[in-house]
Amino acid sequence: MEILLEELYKTDIHIEKFHFRKLFLDKESYQINGISQSGKTKLAKNYLLGLKKSSYLYMDCSDLRIDLDLLNNTLQNFCYNNKIETLVLDNYIEAINIVNVQQLIICSEINYKIDFLNTLTLYPLDYEEFLAYEHKYDSSSLNHFFQLGGFPSMHKISNDSRAIYLQNVLRSTLSEVELDILIFCTKMMAQKISPYSIYERLKHIRKISKDKLYKSFENLSEKNYIHQLQKANHPKAIRKIYLCDISLKSALSIDKHFGKLFENMIYLELLKSGRECFYDEGIDFYLPLSEEVIIGMPFADERVLFKKIESIEAFLFTYQIKKVTAITMSKEGKMSHPISTVEMIPFDIWALGD
Repeated sequence: MEILLEELYKTDIHIEKFHFRKLFLDKESYQINGISQSGKTKLAKNYLLGLKKSSYLYMDCSDLRIDLDLLNNTLQNFCYNNKIETLVLDNYIEAINIVNVQQLIICSEINYKIDFLNTLTLYPLDYEEFLAYEHKYDSSSLNHFFQLGGFPSMHKISNDSRAIYLQNVLRSTLSEVELDILIFCTKMMAQKISPYSIYERLKHIRKISKDKLYKSFENLSEKNYIHQLQKANHPKAIRKIYLCDISLKSALSIDKHFGKLFENMIYLELLKSGRECFYDEGIDFYLPLSEEVIIGMPFADERVLFKKIESIEAFLFTYQIKKVTAITMSKEGKMSHPISTVEMIPFDIWALGD
């Protein structure tokens, strides 16, 4: 094990062109949590490249050459003898003992809740981060975002290989049950669905216990492959399901529903901005702190928006909503209303403006 550690210590780190993210590392110790292909490794490696070569050790814990018992017996002494100040354990697993170094960075899909580590949750690219990968920003950028989604690696994958590439990534990361659940969730994107409903569907195609399915569903949620949105003031109501990235829709399903895809994209922007939101009947997103309602209406015009406002007027008065924002593909406009400011705004302007 000493030989492997020595080899890793001497090996130069290399990454292709790095595009800065909204999250960054400083001299504190961190655990970086995020789904596979969200950019955890690049974020950690880019940070290391700014340090003195002899001061750090980077190790991918999925390396098949690692013997866990030997590693646990040698890693602490190796770090001490080589005066390693920063240790990065990529693809960290709980079986590896935490060692005493000046700065520890672990990367994992799982949040291990280690007390002394600051937690950074890294999601796939939001629209603003995505634009850093574009050669130019014009009207084609949003359509390109719909095609590629938020996984940084997709910019290097040819169009004819993207679906299989994502499928292979998911196969290597998720269990068979988790993958089956995720595939079903792609078909139910932006709709209300309970774990029990998923169990009722999947038990006909695979032998599975309810407990195992519930646990797998919980794992997918904890690792942020799926997100659940609670109904306003009804915590026990069935929740809406959203995918971690819109690219999974076309990679795992042949179903087409642009409106649901658009709604999922809006949700991810809200999630990554840290704004608390809920759904209600006829209401895509209710933001209580800003007393705002957000509705995904990609191809709406003033007439369609007026009818929509009429259908949710009881909610607007009950919750004294100050602002209604209809997110569109390209349409802009305003409407008058007794208590709410009503505005149509294109997605790209809305996402970048916030």
